[in-house]
Amino acid sequence: MKVLANDGISQSGIEALEKAGYEVITTTVAQEQLINYINENDIAVLLVRSATKVRKDIIDACPNLKIIGRGGVGMDNIDVEYAREKGVKVINTPAASSHSVAELVFGHFYSLARFLHHANREMPLEGDSKFKVLKKAYAKGIELKGKTIGILGFGRIGQATAKVALGAGMKVVAFDPFLDEASLDLEFFDGQKVHFDIKTISKEEVLKQSDFISLHVPAQKDYVIDTKEFEIMKDGVFIANAARGGVVNEVALVKAIESGKVAGAALDVFEKEPSPEIQLLMNPGLSLTPHTGAATNEAQDRIGVELATQIVSILG
Repeated sequence: MKVLANDGISQSGIEALEKAGYEVITTTVAQEQLINYINENDIAVLLVRSATKVRKDIIDACPNLKIIGRGGVGMDNIDVEYAREKGVKVINTPAASSHSVAELVFGHFYSLARFLHHANREMPLEGDSKFKVLKKAYAKGIELKGKTIGILGFGRIGQATAKVALGAGMKVVAFDPFLDEASLDLEFFDGQKVHFDIKTISKEEVLKQSDFISLHVPAQKDYVIDTKEFEIMKDGVFIANAARGGVVNEVALVKAIESGKVAGAALDVFEKEPSPEIQLLMNPGLSLTPHTGAATNEAQDRIGVELATQIVSILG
């Protein structure tokens, strides 16, 4: 049986599938050629990340397709319900990249809090001639320890972010419309554990209380953070979106940075991905990454193995 990993798969995932007797193809087939390729090569399993779209046309035109797998959490690039109605299994890996995303968020937060995203640009250019000027310019950083982080969306990734925050000595407040409470175990290198029970509160209270805000919500019709939400936040707040482009109004965000309401923001995802607005790319108040939240070697290994395990379990 053949598996097409159209957006790639880790070597550990390939090995796990091959060990179970599957042929794994890692050719990247263009979207418009996908239907022909799947049918001509009798592909039973199509694995994608965020680049390949699996819509009704592919599901209808490829009757031998048994499984569609998404390496990651969000499945907005797949017509999930339609596929399931047609008898095609749809799988994803909701837990595999949670910690990777959480660490990226904190990489951004630490960078913003200490102006690293600026200093790393300016030091190569002017570090030899304006050392003292730069030292003074970047001398008013803040610590994360003791601050409050608000997490919007308290599923797996939100909870992973909370664990990193707790380890950093932060207070955690969270909002999730589908969850009243979460139990978190913070595990340490020597086997010790610290247990936390976190009750969710209203979105408005999270926005009011937080020094740092991180979004971990699925794509939706309306903005989760818009002008109204920025007005509720503390002055000088830091915000990160490593969830989905379109959950933060980017125009309102730029205005909030310009007004000083937002001290700095981190974006790993964009409304117009893969061609973000130039005003975002050039904004000195933003710390930016090109949608790399899940892109660690460890996460990709976990994703590959988790997909392989599910495929073998379904198809035998």
